[in-house]
Amino acid sequence: MHKIDDIIPPSRRRENESFIRTDEQTPLRPLRLTKHAPGFPIKTLLAVLIIIAASVSALYYFSSADVQVTPSTVSAAIQSSFTATESSGDLPYEIVTSQKIASQSVKSSGTKEVNSSASGTITIYNTQSKAQRLITNTRFATTAGLIFRIHAAVTIPAGSAAKPGTATAKVYADKTGDAYNVAPTSFTIPGFAGTPQANEVYARSAGAMTGGASGMAPIIDTALETQTTSALTAALAPQLAASLQGLVPTGYVLLPGAATTTLDELAPVMSSTTGMVEVREQGTITAVVFPNTALAKAIATSVAGLGYQGEPLTLAPTSNLTLSTVSLPDANASSFTFTLAGTASLIYTVDPTRIAAAVAGKTRSAAEVALTNYPEVKRAVIILRPFWRQSFPEDPASISVTTVAP
Repeated sequence: MHKIDDIIPPSRRRENESFIRTDEQTPLRPLRLTKHAPGFPIKTLLAVLIIIAASVSALYYFSSADVQVTPSTVSAAIQSSFTATESSGDLPYEIVTSQKIASQSVKSSGTKEVNSSASGTITIYNTQSKAQRLITNTRFATTAGLIFRIHAAVTIPAGSAAKPGTATAKVYADKTGDAYNVAPTSFTIPGFAGTPQANEVYARSAGAMTGGASGMAPIIDTALETQTTSALTAALAPQLAASLQGLVPTGYVLLPGAATTTLDELAPVMSSTTGMVEVREQGTITAVVFPNTALAKAIATSVAGLGYQGEPLTLAPTSNLTLSTVSLPDANASSFTFTLAGTASLIYTVDPTRIAAAVAGKTRSAAEVALTNYPEVKRAVIILRPFWRQSFPEDPASISVTTVAP
């Protein structure tokens, strides 16, 4: 028996049948799930390997072996005498000279006729083993043939070629005129021509010959001339010192006390301006200079207890030394003796080739030990690249050595 609920109206029955048929005709497709295994990141790994290889190659390409050396220094109090020889020997020296003229225009008080001879001071040298006496009016000739004479006899002590005997004397030009106002020069003695004394007795002037005049000369008020000359002298001093520094050869040292200055008042000349006259002052500065390394070595050798073994040294600019001597050498001297007093600051010279050879092929620790045996090394910093490198190259040329200021 059917219940009323089981009876489906014809219209509903058709809808259900249609629905059922549609489902049968179009069956549901099953969901397909495909499982893929994760792929190996070959490209990423390859990129990483390339980067690592490039980094390692770069490290080796830019690999280096460096030694940074701080040189040893030593300070020593000095009070010693030294003998230097011209341009040779263990302690050579050179002479440098600079000359300047300062002038100023002042008002003239008129003119006067003058007729005067030039004069100046010379130093006479005697290399004979006996004293040499020169009589009054002995002639001295410049390289240009100008004749000067002494007006009083003089005796020059005995000496030698290395250390001549010396004496100073005033000489006067044989003739009047400004042609005899010559700059510092050397002199021979014509009276000794053809004798051994011709080469054994000679002279040189440290300053210019002055005072020679002939004809009309300007007149200047005495007080004005004195004032002007003082101003010119004050102006010349720094100019001469500056010009001398520029003449010191590279690698040489100029010590305080190693220079002397001479001032000569030149004859006034008429100015191009009417009623004015030029007051002139000539300054000459002469100095003796030494090769820095040679002087430093001589100083180190003279200091007892320093333990110096002849290593190369230089004299630091911070040294406080003063040179004193009886007289500076002139162009004809072959040697001279001087005294140094003060404090010398010496810096050992680092030879890069020597240091590179000392560490070549050694491990870092062995190199550090080896460098302690070099007196010129106060401190050494070893830099090896790449960072895992622990030994220096066998070839010293592949090792860089630099010096760090102490």
